[in-house]
Amino acid sequence: MSEYPTFQLGKPRFDQNNFFGRFRHFLDVIDPSTLFVTEKRLQESVELLERFKKRTLPPGVTDAQLWQAQKIKQAIIHPDTGEKILMPFRMSGFIPFGTPVVVGLLLPNQTLVSTVFWQWLNQSHNACVNYCNRNASKPAPFSKFLQGYIGAVTSAVSIAVGLNVLIQKASRFSPTTRLLVQRFIPFPAVASANVCNVVLMRHSELSEGISVLDDDGNVVGTSKVAARHALLETAVTRVVLPMPILVLPPMIMAALERLPLLQRRRRLVLPVHSLVCLAAFSLALPLAISLFPQMSQISVNQLEPEIAMATDCKMVTYNKGL
Repeated sequence: MSEYPTFQLGKPRFDQNNFFGRFRHFLDVIDPSTLFVTEKRLQESVELLERFKKRTLPPGVTDAQLWQAQKIKQAIIHPDTGEKILMPFRMSGFIPFGTPVVVGLLLPNQTLVSTVFWQWLNQSHNACVNYCNRNASKPAPFSKFLQGYIGAVTSAVSIAVGLNVLIQKASRFSPTTRLLVQRFIPFPAVASANVCNVVLMRHSELSEGISVLDDDGNVVGTSKVAARHALLETAVTRVVLPMPILVLPPMIMAALERLPLLQRRRRLVLPVHSLVCLAAFSLALPLAISLFPQMSQISVNQLEPEIAMATDCKMVTYNKGL
């Protein structure tokens, strides 16, 4: 019997071929407890994984310890550069550092200045997270990141401000209805900006294609068709992600603010609002990024003829990206 029958270095702990397995995997990825790991604990985790790789582990080391060590290393250290990722831009920091921004986006009675500020801050945070967790195996010009950032901020601010102006000019809305509708404005603004960010930052994939792999993990070609599938799946994820975060809290808060307690104690509205946003964010993030496998499959018949001629496999695999 193998000494370490379940642990696989560099592989996800849970099955990625079903939604529940991907959901459990991404719960590990976004676990904010890794933000509090000390430098000593990080080094111990890295050394433990190195000793496992060299088959020099001391007696008594369990699979659970190895999985935990890998979780810590992957949460903090970039797999391509080997450098530590800044805390606010780690995937494990996305919810705790992103929740205050979500609260700001959903504040009622937004002014033009506050609308622009919160949309800018949200897209800035998203762009930094995307950049710090990018695939850095191949060098990419910083101009590509800058282009995506400017496009995302411009689209988010333009849509949010435009919708706000239209609603302010809509004379048919009562003040109460206008306030309720304004609370839903962040969703179309953020969703469209997210898609814009993905397309602008990864548009070169559409013209150059992405690598597709056979069953043994060997590259069998570069496919523009697979690139379109990858970008579509990523774009769908980026539209679904803000949906519960920016749609559920306004609906819940509209109901909660009618409660006598919040009517009497208006100072509790912001803390309750923050808790509702945190709960929605914590649920939405792992659900959205679990929709599609990180490594997706596509039929060879759907791809370019030269790829079909290069492999006997019926299905090939490609990295969708986050």
